[in-house]
Amino acid sequence: MDDLKFMAKNAKKRLKSNYWADCKEKIDKDTNEAKNRGLSERKVKSSLKNRVTSEIKGEKQDEFYLKVKELLEKEGEVSDAIGRLTDKDYYEKLSYEEKQRYTLDLSSKYLNALARYRREKETGLI
Repeated sequence: MDDLKFMAKNAKKRLKSNYWADCKEKIDKDTNEAKNRGLSERKVKSSLKNRVTSEIKGEKQDEFYLKVKELLEKEGEVSDAIGRLTDKDYYEKLSYEEKQRYTLDLSSKYLNALARYRREKETGLI
């Protein structure tokens, strides 16, 4: 029951703070920018919808994605990205098999973050 009260309180807060009007304004602005730049309006709207949905659910920004984004903005796509993103202290404590698994997981997460970054860059949200 407390979750329901918490959700209702947050919904009321969003209504009072003009949250939805601001969202609508941002969507219209970004959609017009995308249209002027020749980008897909649908992709922009979809991306913004996903952001709003995750914000309402209270999801935090993915720290790993933020690291990847920072790396890509500073240095572009580099050949040693996995090495740069590896937690060295943690990695040294792992067995050989665990190191292999960690590297594969990190590689998969990096590829997903890279794809997300490219989508956001393409739609002009970065």
